[in-house]
Amino acid sequence: MTFKTSFVALAVFSALTQSAVAQDAPDSATNKNKEIEKITVTASRMEKSPSAIPNTVTIIDQVQLEEQFRTTKDLSTIIGNLAPSFTPSRQKMSNTGETLRGRPPLIMIDGVPQSNPLRSGGRSGQTIDPAMIERIEIIHGANAMHGLGAQGGIINYITKKPSGDAKHNLSFDVTVPDSMKSNGMSFGGSYAFSGESDLIDMLGSVSYRNNGVYYDANHDVIGVDTTQGESMDSQSTDFFIKLGHNFDESRLELMVNHFNMDNNGDWMPVKGDIANGIATGAIEEKQPWDAANNQVTTSSLTYSHQNIGGQQLSVQLFNQDFQAVYGGGCNKTFFDPSLANTPGLIACTGSNNAAWYYDQSRNSSVKWGLKTSLVAKDIANTGISAAYGLDLFRDTTEQDLVKTGVSWVPESTYDNFAPYLQLDFDVINDLTLSGGVRYEHAKLSVDDYKTLYGAGNKEIEGGDTSFNETLFNVGVSYKIIPSVRLYTSYNQGFGMPDIGRILRDGNSFPATDSSISNSLSLAPIVTDNVEFGADYQGEFISAKLAYYRSATDFGARLALNSDGFYDVKREKSVIDGIEANLTAYLGSNDDLGINLAMQRGEYDSNDDGKTDTDLDGANMPPNRVNLFWTHNFDNQMSTRVQANFFIDRDFTDADGEEYANFNGYTTVDASFSMPLFKGTLSLGLQNLLNEDYFNYYSQTMGTNDRYFKGMGRTATIGYSIAL
Repeated sequence: MTFKTSFVALAVFSALTQSAVAQDAPDSATNKNKEIEKITVTASRMEKSPSAIPNTVTIIDQVQLEEQFRTTKDLSTIIGNLAPSFTPSRQKMSNTGETLRGRPPLIMIDGVPQSNPLRSGGRSGQTIDPAMIERIEIIHGANAMHGLGAQGGIINYITKKPSGDAKHNLSFDVTVPDSMKSNGMSFGGSYAFSGESDLIDMLGSVSYRNNGVYYDANHDVIGVDTTQGESMDSQSTDFFIKLGHNFDESRLELMVNHFNMDNNGDWMPVKGDIANGIATGAIEEKQPWDAANNQVTTSSLTYSHQNIGGQQLSVQLFNQDFQAVYGGGCNKTFFDPSLANTPGLIACTGSNNAAWYYDQSRNSSVKWGLKTSLVAKDIANTGISAAYGLDLFRDTTEQDLVKTGVSWVPESTYDNFAPYLQLDFDVINDLTLSGGVRYEHAKLSVDDYKTLYGAGNKEIEGGDTSFNETLFNVGVSYKIIPSVRLYTSYNQGFGMPDIGRILRDGNSFPATDSSISNSLSLAPIVTDNVEFGADYQGEFISAKLAYYRSATDFGARLALNSDGFYDVKREKSVIDGIEANLTAYLGSNDDLGINLAMQRGEYDSNDDGKTDTDLDGANMPPNRVNLFWTHNFDNQMSTRVQANFFIDRDFTDADGEEYANFNGYTTVDASFSMPLFKGTLSLGLQNLLNEDYFNYYSQTMGTNDRYFKGMGRTATIGYSIAL
């Protein structure tokens, strides 16, 4: 049984209702643009409106999120649908290889970093349930506004805020695959309450999600990634609380979010065959190790004051406690003959029929930080505004092996001290110059350790190594007329390579006198981002166009090794790209739009100072075009249809030989919502046309163990109500 009849019915129903019900609505395109400008981008440190920032900025508001939630709860998919320079979701627990403009972004929750600078692990996209998010701010391109990690930009999840009245909200949804198989059903629900008294305001919520088995367009079970982590056949919970108290001119706010995701471990992979186009599959069989999981607690205590000597003060103390367990494997990397008789190990057969054992890794990270800022606006009526402050940060990380207890990445501590100053100067009306400087002082401390037997069994002398970087930015924003803005900017971003991958690889160190202090691979990454853009905000059309160039002389490229793990290659790389979007407001009820991202990146493969080889799919998103059409009825019914066109691409090496290729594909989603009783009923159809495809990651970086197809057609029905 399939949904074909339902899909046709939905399409006919949508067309008929739009013809019959469409009327003039009170809100217009002009009002929509004004609403966008009311939003302040908190990630800018000055809390500017999007049009005041000389960079490409994407704001995904609550309305857009609700539209996307009708078809998916995967945040990577949602971001890619609305910001196409973001890599398509892998539809897994891991987000390794998901980049913004070809470089890793800094992911934050209310300004608290979720990305792990010492050992990425690819789990920073699985730290909060989407139900807790009010909006998503995306600043495209490398920058240093929040310090470490924003080489591709910033993705800041802004959580919901307490409302003035006592409210209770309940929502639930069910997703079923086209095959209608019961083990493919996913479901979830959330409950939230908010209210305030004279003493305190609060918002709390709890959510639960159970993901079933994923099926492709042919009704076959999609292969499982038992190493990096699998989101299908999994369960997740999220507990969120936000408490605040308003003083006369200040506010104190506490936010705590605890997220947990556990795979059930009931499926094992069936190896595919790339040469013959056979996808990696799955068979129902208990995994002989602990199933992959994520446990993350994010908390922050924020104090803000609106008037301290005429300036605005913000102080944020934050913490993140992160632990990720990865699936097991029988591989050379984990095997050590001296540990083969350790009690509790499960034997397996390795290459050449060698007697090995299963093991798996666990990544643990604890982050503490303090962000301070003072903002002075229009100093002495000069048109100059300033934001300045000091950021402190500490990350302590270790990656060990669960079964043998051996440290794979030794406990490492990263300390960061960063004062900064940012200036805006309104030269004349509609012309703003901006500039800033940030000084980064960082120290990495590692004890003496030995790499794993499979990684050279090399003794490494620990110690401290420090880095100092001064980072600059400058920008110009000019409104030629009220509806047209031109801007350009130069920004430097500061990041570290995946230090854990470097420390655990014996090849990162010289053969003799191996020590932390003499490994050039640990040097920081400074990325230069140049951008030119133009915006148009009219009554019937809004449009954006930007060209950017992102370059670093000593980058960090992920390269897949023979064991299926990634190593870090330090090389020069350059990325050029164009981003564009156009939205037409057809009357008061219809929005028709197109988003486009085209980019190309190269790295220096032979260390001659010239880039010569295409960056692959683990380091570059595909070129793509997103189309959408939304219709809003006067009776609060709404529909959305969106299509993602992923464009073919060939990857060539320094000799011009093709070493990988990507066969593009197209996916279409449709959704509908309507008021029902005192709530809202929604229906979403993902991959409406049931496109049969291998996903971008699998085509460009896949192995026979990770040659996955994308999800086939699914239907989601949801209902939410305010009590």
